[in-house]
Amino acid sequence: MYFNKHLIFSRIMLKGALFTIVFVLLTLTLSAQSILGKWKTIDDITGKEKGVVEIYERDGVYFARICEIFEPEHRYKKCSRCCCEEKDKPLMGLVIIKDMKKDDEEYNGGEVLDPKNGKYYDCFIKLVNNDKLKIRGYIGVPILGRTQYWYRVKK
Repeated sequence: MYFNKHLIFSRIMLKGALFTIVFVLLTLTLSAQSILGKWKTIDDITGKEKGVVEIYERDGVYFARICEIFEPEHRYKKCSRCCCEEKDKPLMGLVIIKDMKKDDEEYNGGEVLDPKNGKYYDCFIKLVNNDKLKIRGYIGVPILGRTQYWYRVKK
């Protein structure tokens, strides 16, 4: 009788340990799949690396700011074509994505600024995989826009 109780107890402990391991691995996998962090931007027309953008979250709303510009001649430029509060602000540090909210597998409801022309566009962001981000800026409907892919900066 003692042997059976001990065997049952061992199986319960083993199942509990396996459940804990699976739960921890699942939690780590899900938390690793986030848009937060630094992303290398690629020009969708030329394919050239442009800089690094940091995506951050404040009270459940997501934003992105330019934190590095690769071309030295652009590092100290200002957003001369921007309007309103962004007018003549330095590109470095400029918030280019505003007011995005998570909606299932996508982030939307916000807008993206194109510093080249100073215009805002509706925007959605989707994590393609843990290291690749799809950003779509558009007017009215997503089919009328353009897409960029950003790549996670590895530490």
